[in-house]
Amino acid sequence: MLGQRLCPRILPAHYQIQYNHRMQTFSHLGGVYAAAITPINPDFSPDYSALPALLEFLHDRGCHGALLLGTTGEGPSFAPAERLELMRSALHVRRLYPDFRLLAGTGTPSLSETIELTKAAFEIGMDGVVVLPPYYFRQAAEEGLHLWFSQVIQEAVPPGKVLLAYHIPRVSGVPLSIELIVRLKSDYPDRFAGIKDSSGDPEHAARLGETFGRELLILNGSDQLFSLALQCGAMGCITALGNLFSPDLRQVWDGYQRSEDTGYHQGSLIAYREVAENYQPFPPLVKALLARLYHFPFWTVRPPLLPLPNEAVDEAEAALRSLWNND
Repeated sequence: MLGQRLCPRILPAHYQIQYNHRMQTFSHLGGVYAAAITPINPDFSPDYSALPALLEFLHDRGCHGALLLGTTGEGPSFAPAERLELMRSALHVRRLYPDFRLLAGTGTPSLSETIELTKAAFEIGMDGVVVLPPYYFRQAAEEGLHLWFSQVIQEAVPPGKVLLAYHIPRVSGVPLSIELIVRLKSDYPDRFAGIKDSSGDPEHAARLGETFGRELLILNGSDQLFSLALQCGAMGCITALGNLFSPDLRQVWDGYQRSEDTGYHQGSLIAYREVAENYQPFPPLVKALLARLYHFPFWTVRPPLLPLPNEAVDEAEAALRSLWNND
């Protein structure tokens, strides 16, 4: 059974990191999260009123929660006041679905701004924050990154709330080493929950599993690696294609919990991701397909991103429908 396979042991024998395996875990936050897009009006202002309906759609299609203002949500393109108003708008989903979890991206290159955004996110009612490293100084020493995250956690994360670091080196240019993750988890076991791993690297997923087992909240960011990540100890996912294909993600997650074969749905996710990879970056593609496939408005993206040309959207839609017809 796919859900019963062990994570591949690919590490050399000398690869050792000291980690205390008796720390608090956050498995209650595991599950399927969509990296939610941000609805944007033609004048590039956020469409605050449209966000609750999108989140209700995501809930109804199997998501346990959503990440607001991540990469797919164009988070760094919004001012702090806009980010906070989007978080407030998202809370409306809780009127219908009180248990729907909301995470918010609050990382910026500014330490003080990140602290202020993170504090405010928890005051508004977010369940957790996902924090990019300071992505301007790409040659910062690991000791500096540890100090930066430590300041955010100490100053902005109250007891009972959690922070996840956002590992997406292809975009941020600042990788988060496993040694750094070990230090943060050891130093702040009650507030540093884990990471969103968007490296797309199966070897990195294996290293995380080797080091932490299931004692770190790892939310995988790569649809095509979801089953492997679960086998390596991940407790869920946050992905761009969760906006479009969350039923398949949920089938993989549920099937893994029951030790069932999830190969069919994982295969579908791999095929969808192969199509999507041809139309990077993801925000304009996801928004166009939400409109084409699920009748949402044609929301634009905020510059410097541009909408996909209609011809490209036609190609992507045709490729997806061909997959469904051949299923």
